Amino acid sequence: MNARQDSVEQTRQQITEATMRLHERVGPAATTVSAVAEEAGVTRLTVYRHFPDDAALIAACSAHWRSLHPRPDTAAWSAVADPIERLRMALSETYAWAHTAAPMMTKIYRDIEVLPPLVAEAIARDDAHRVDVLARGFGARGRAVCRLGAALGHALDVRTWVSLCLEGGLRDEEAVDVMVAAVLAALR
Repeated sequence: MNARQDSVEQTRQQITEATMRLHERVGPAATTVSAVAEEAGVTRLTVYRHFPDDAALIAACSAHWRSLHPRPDTAAWSAVADPIERLRMALSETYAWAHTAAPMMTKIYRDIEVLPPLVAEAIARDDAHRVDVLARGFGARGRAVCRLGAALGHALDVRTWVSLCLEGGLRDEEAVDVMVAAVLAALR
């Protein structure tokens, strides 16, 4: 019985990892069950036995990918009292994470409309939490609160790192400097 359960879990893991590779390579919108089956070395029926719908497969793929590529810990950021120092720490860690996360995350953002709503909702909640942690201590009032939130959200977005570093040729440290300056400009 244990050998059978191990085999079931191994097959499930193969399917999950195949989905993850395809999502990173071609994106969720272009990933089909047939492609997942071929990549995993199983039949389409086997994929459906383990994952009855796209939502179940995407949830498993997302959980596995996040375990391999955890985003920086906001608890550590919260421990830094100075908001500018906290922002620098957060951006440095986020941009270091982006080196391995960008191939997947850019495709997730590109294809977000075809994914189950739970994906966009989870990303939005996490992003909002990160912005809230970083906004503390800046003392923004009135319209500056909105500008600060927008600037922080933009600075934390993996696509910003792609634009500044991969496409723009900046080093991570330079991108951090640029985005800290943008956040501070938003407060004026």
